[in-house]
Amino acid sequence: MRRFSPEYLDRTRRGMWTESRAALDPLDLPSRSRVLDVGCGTGELTQVLADEAADADVVGVDADTDLLAVARDRTDLSYCAADAMRLPFPDDAFDLVVCQALLINLPDPAAAVAEFARVSSDLVAAVEPNNADVAVSSTAASESALEQRVRSAYIGGVGTNVALGDRVRQFFADAGLSDLRTRRYVHEKRVEPPYSESDLKGAARKASGAGLADHETELREALGPDAYDELRREWRSMGRNVVEQMQSDEYERVEVVPFDVTVGRV
Repeated sequence: MRRFSPEYLDRTRRGMWTESRAALDPLDLPSRSRVLDVGCGTGELTQVLADEAADADVVGVDADTDLLAVARDRTDLSYCAADAMRLPFPDDAFDLVVCQALLINLPDPAAAVAEFARVSSDLVAAVEPNNADVAVSSTAASESALEQRVRSAYIGGVGTNVALGDRVRQFFADAGLSDLRTRRYVHEKRVEPPYSESDLKGAARKASGAGLADHETELREALGPDAYDELRREWRSMGRNVVEQMQSDEYERVEVVPFDVTVGRV
């Protein structure tokens, strides 16, 4: 399974459920008594689940102990280290098992869904992005095109299916889950004046090439070293343009990431 830094999860998940949590309505969170968040990372979704399922015991599990340390520091919720394929819980231990952006990073997502179904007595839910449908618009002339090139190369080199789409429903059906429902949630990330500290850091990461380096292994695998180096030069040039536009309050960027919330009953 791929590993992520706390900083990367912060950047990609920041503010995801701030504007609306309507896509989580099929989880019937207010009625839950025991909820498991698998692949919880630094605990962003775990906290949302605890907020919405106010009377439930909410537990987060992740295989990465470094991420769990951050989650424990941020909240007083229950966390434990566990592999999504071998959850250390008995059958029917929870009435809801949920994951966010986990299946796309697993070599065998179907096996994970089957394990979720084993430890759930009622519902299983997966909140998975469709990275093939991400859209970016920007006032920096080359940013949208470069983002598309990077995304296409990343999908080709990552080694897992990061654009599962309708396959999630098939995993649920294969695990014996029924009453399948899918609801789309669109996470919109905006950068516009006045810029936040994280916006300024993001621009600096573009200009230095650090943002691209988050996925260097996958991009080099897909592109080869020479093409990656050329892409990095173009990326850094674009980043400098972003910084220049920010200095005059001209830079704006909108990224739209679609997530499909799939729910099935045991």
